[in-house]
Order: sequence, then C-alpha cells, then structure tokens
Amino acid sequence: MKWTIIAKGQGSKKLARVRFVFSEDKLPVPSEEFNAKLFSTFFERDKKQLWVGLGEKHKVAACYFSQASGATIQFFQKIGITEAIFDLTHFSNYADDVVEGAVVGGYFFDTFLPEARKLKKRFQQVILEVQKQHVKSVQTLAKQGLIRGEATNFTRSLGDLPGNYVYPEILAQTARDLTKQFSRLKVTVLDEKQLVNDGFGGLTAVGSGSMHPPRLIILEYRGGKPSQRPIALVGKAITFDSGGISIKPADKMDEMKFDKMGGCTVLGVMQAIARLQLKENVVGIVASAENLLSSRSYRPGDVVTTYDGKTIEVLNTDAEGRVVLADALAYARIHFKPTEIIDLATLTGAIIIALGSSRAGLFSNCETLTQQLKTASEAVGEKIWEMPHDEPFHDQIKSDIALVKNTGGREGGSCTAAAFLEKWVEETPWAHIDIAGTAWRTRELPYATKGATGFGVRLLIEYLNQK
Repeated sequence: MKWTIIAKGQGSKKLARVRFVFSEDKLPVPSEEFNAKLFSTFFERDKKQLWVGLGEKHKVAACYFSQASGATIQFFQKIGITEAIFDLTHFSNYADDVVEGAVVGGYFFDTFLPEARKLKKRFQQVILEVQKQHVKSVQTLAKQGLIRGEATNFTRSLGDLPGNYVYPEILAQTARDLTKQFSRLKVTVLDEKQLVNDGFGGLTAVGSGSMHPPRLIILEYRGGKPSQRPIALVGKAITFDSGGISIKPADKMDEMKFDKMGGCTVLGVMQAIARLQLKENVVGIVASAENLLSSRSYRPGDVVTTYDGKTIEVLNTDAEGRVVLADALAYARIHFKPTEIIDLATLTGAIIIALGSSRAGLFSNCETLTQQLKTASEAVGEKIWEMPHDEPFHDQIKSDIALVKNTGGREGGSCTAAAFLEKWVEETPWAHIDIAGTAWRTRELPYATKGATGFGVRLLIEYLNQK
C-alpha cells in the first residue's frame, strides 16, 4: 500500500475523503443514524465522504486510530474504493497509527480462493492531508506505521498458510530470504543432524514423527555497539500440531496450522527492526517442528534431555511447545548471554479459558520488564494480562524421574507451563507471552479479517523502540 502526504487543501475533490469524529462532536446526521461509536462508519455517497467514529474523546488512545483506519479500509474494499484522503488536520500525531491500521485493515488472504471469490479491488493508496508545517514530521511517522503494518501482515501471511505449504524447512528459508533483503541480518539454521549432535533433545523428540525434520532458526540483528549484549526474542513454531500420540480431537484440529504463530511473530519483528534500523542488538530464535503421529514419534513416558542437560519426563506429547522452547531458551541463554529473553508461544488452551481472545497472558521474573511490556501493550492495543507462575505451580510439575514433567494437569495449566519454561532461563530477566487466545481469530472484526492476527509484532516493536 502506498501513502502520500499533502498539505491542507491540496487534495482532489474526486477522491473519497475520510473524517474522524468523536461522539461529542457535531455529527453530520442525526444520532440515530450515526452516533460516532468506536469504529462505526457513515458514508455520504453524494459527497464521497466517510465519517469514522472514535467514541468518547476522553477515552481515545492511539490504537483507536489504527483500528478505526482499518475499519475504514475494510469498508472501502467492500464497495470498490481503492484510494482516499484521510483528513488529519487535527490528528497529525496519529499519522503512523492511521497508516499502520490501513495496511493491516487491507490484508485479505485469498491465495487459494478461485478467481470469482478473490478480492476484486484492494485498497491501494492512503493520502494524508495535514497542515503544511506538519508535512515533514508526518512523513517520518507514516513510514514507521507502514513498516509496522507490513511486518504484521508478513506474519499473518505466514500464519495463514496451511501445514502442507509451511513446515520447518520453509520457515528456515523465509529467514534466509530476510537476510538477502537486509544486510544487518545474519541467519544460522541448525538442521536435524546438528540438532542431534548438539544435544537438542526437545526439538528432535517433538519433530521425530514427521517427514519434515525440525529446525532451530537464529536471526541476528546488530544495530547497537559490538560489545552490547543482545535482547533475545524466542518463538515457538510448531507448523502443525496433531498432538502426536496424545492426539487432539478432530474438531478444530485444522486451526493447529496457527501453532507456529510465536515463531512467525519473531520473524515479523526481525524484519521490522531491520527496516527501522533500530539501534539495538537483537537475536530472534525460532524453534520449529511438526508434531505428528508415526512409528517414530516420541511417547508418553519418554525422558528427553535438553540442550543444557536438563531432563523432562513426557506425560503428554501434546504439551510439546514447552519442550521445544526449553531447547531454544537454553540456547539463547548460553550462547548469547542476553540482557533479557522474551518468548512468544501459542502454548496453552488454559490461557484461553482464563483470558478469552482479547488478551494474551504475561508471565515474567522481572518487574521492570513486566511494566515496560505493559506500557507497550497499552500503546499499540495488543493487550496482555499479568499471570502468576510462582512456587505452587513449580510444585505441580515436579517429576519423580526427571527434573520436571511436561504437564502439571488441568489446574492452572498456563501457569504451570510458564513455571516449566522458567527452569530454562534461570536468572536471566525473562517474559513469556502466551498468545494462544490472540494469535488468530475465527470471526471478522470491523478493522481486520479472520485468520492469523500477527499479535505481538506491534507490541514488541513498540517495546524495543522504548529501549
């Protein structure tokens, strides 16, 4: 999607125009027709003017502009409008949010649809109308919004692809392709032979049942001083999760193509920070495997040894995400000695029971990191909620024959999963974000289509920008 900045009054009268309005403003029509409720729209066809509601002025947040912009593009695409002028005369500080929302709102996954059902006219160009003195600053903001939106859609496009199109080798190639585009990115991919030789018992166990072998993907970005220790981002990327021998119910198993979204998010963030030329050192690590059932699959009762020599008693092969993350977290801690580790994973169904689909679960051993992530979360509208993972949950995963068992039962399932992961970060400042409820949606929203959401991309970009 293209964007253009123009000074007030320079826009073509032939183009559709978008105006944002609060519920207490003077509205263009009676309130029973349009009350400016958040994300509501009213289109004056004769004037080609779309009014977009932002709700009550005292409640407004930057993310509302992003979502309202997305709702605008969703509306325009349905009626065939491909370019429009957004009047930001009084809202120039939100230009990045408007552009970001437009890009995200314009996403439509139709790769496999027949031509008759493909989107006929995709929205092409956002024209931002601002006061002349704000043109330069808005250009900078718009570029940042475009990068955030495109990184989110990059993540979504990977997530929406099914398991027969995306498997560990494909994610590894995707990472290699990123390094061809951005010179500051360096990639290392550990294949199945290296994983076995180097003792990655978690990854190799989970991936043992598939014809597509596992991969550990390491993307390094050097934007800070050479001596500066990096921030580590770690993502779970199970490209399809059948549950293995502890097989899942057939109902909704098709959604398990989304079990790779933590790793896809890490790839999207790494793309964005390379484009933004962030002045930090960041390493992105993706633990990728396909969890299938075969004669070679790992079994309930098995004991696996992870990269750092810790042992796991496997009680349920469907609790595989924490097993692959154990290897990745240990590798990040030992090889990079990061200042902090943040991992993202569609880890537990329990977090959906606890928080629904509107918030991800946040678990952390560092109060400073927790507060910084909360601040970033509120700024971008990707909501998180702090959850416990203290001693009672550690007690639930104690094993009689290994360091830990990979499930502590149904009670506090997301909390015991976080307690499990904490064993592998040791004293490193760490946050775990369980995105199982937020990584994809099964219904369309006013500002975004159903499918992969790219949740976490904007959150982590905002967080890293705060550093």
